[in-house]
Amino acid sequence: MASLKHRAGQGSLGDITVPHALADERGGSGGPAPAAGLAPLVLLCVAAASMGAFSFGYALGVVNGPLGALSSSLGFGGDAFRQGLVVSSVLAGAAVGSVAGSGLADSLGRKKAFLLDSIPMLAGALVCASAQGLAGMIAGRLLTGIGIGLSSALVPLYISEISPTHLRGTLGSINQLMICVGILAALLVNVALPATQWRTMFALAALPAALLGLGMLVCPESPTWLQLKGRRREAADIGEKLWGEEAAAAQLGAAKQSEGGAGEPSWGEVLSSRAARIGVMLFLFQQFSGINAIVYFSSSVFEKAGIQSGALASAAVGATNVLGTVVAAGLMDKAGRKQLMTLSFAGMGLSMLGMAAGLALPFLSGMTGAIALVGTLSYTLCFALGAGPVPGLLVPEITAARIRGRAVSLAMVTHWVCNFAIGQLFLSAVGAFGVPAVYLFFAAVCFACVAWVGRAVVETKGRSLEEIELAMAAAA
Repeated sequence: MASLKHRAGQGSLGDITVPHALADERGGSGGPAPAAGLAPLVLLCVAAASMGAFSFGYALGVVNGPLGALSSSLGFGGDAFRQGLVVSSVLAGAAVGSVAGSGLADSLGRKKAFLLDSIPMLAGALVCASAQGLAGMIAGRLLTGIGIGLSSALVPLYISEISPTHLRGTLGSINQLMICVGILAALLVNVALPATQWRTMFALAALPAALLGLGMLVCPESPTWLQLKGRRREAADIGEKLWGEEAAAAQLGAAKQSEGGAGEPSWGEVLSSRAARIGVMLFLFQQFSGINAIVYFSSSVFEKAGIQSGALASAAVGATNVLGTVVAAGLMDKAGRKQLMTLSFAGMGLSMLGMAAGLALPFLSGMTGAIALVGTLSYTLCFALGAGPVPGLLVPEITAARIRGRAVSLAMVTHWVCNFAIGQLFLSAVGAFGVPAVYLFFAAVCFACVAWVGRAVVETKGRSLEEIELAMAAAA
């Protein structure tokens, strides 16, 4: 087992190092060298699991364009409360699904949990597409929400456990990338199809759900989960197919260390874990930094700022999010998670300050539209470079294998609850305090997160899950 050391006089978790991990980063020979290529089986696993992330994004975005048409068609046109139920019911379902995800992932395994996950996603899409009234639409949205809640916990967990160490950051970023692609796909469908064809828009969501289920039929179980369940031979066989013999022995070390715990972990054990609490804080900061206010309400903010085509400006936001996430995927295993998050939240805070100034200061009144557009795009780009992809990747990395499933679920419950809260409170806060004041609040959250990340978050770049677990234990 690798020994640990702490640099004298430093208090940051990021300074806790594992000697042979540092040797790897510097080109030394302290640990197993990364494989020259990437096994096709790993790519298949990531591609299949990412269909869950795509469904996540598509389900969030698809309802926005045709909401007026579908509400008129189903008999509640002009009723803002009922329209709000159609939008928010998916978030309520997602909160339930993300809680259930931990139990399914830990008891049945990651693969069987994914297979079950595809059922409510597929059924939800078809129920929405065939709904004849408000009750049917809400039932479909709840089913869809349960499915995407499950996938929001399962996708980062599974990808982190089947990825080779030297590419775990890059492959883990695909989760956030596919969420962004799903949102953008929904926006493009909204543009390509008239709102009256809303049934077709919802039916299209069945395709990625079906691909998820079919893909998981041929994907292997997580070797980490098999190791935890005492199925060491199966774990080793699958690990060798994914990473090669030497890398499999190294990457399964963390699961072996955690194997001794009897039974399933309790929620008390999860809540007492420093890593699980860090995961909750990461998503609290992420959601209250203002990203959902930008995604959900950018069109109305653009229009108030004088930009004529709010929908087109929002399309630019979606494209920027995808572009930034692609760039982040290339940087994740080079710059590192901690550095990307620090720079990301700092950039988001500065962007929010700029937009607040542009909307509040009289001498900038002639430039309000341009400042709103540039500020929103720069905020979105900064978010996509770190605050978006890193939390979902970092939580399964820093959490011990024994409680990893429940810790990821707890983090995602935090995500969905905060997501719902922002969606419900943003317009009320704007009405009470004004957009500049709300944006200043978001900026303050971003800068608070920069300080917190520097103190509390461990760098995971280039470290195996075993090394990260040892570092977290030493810092507790």
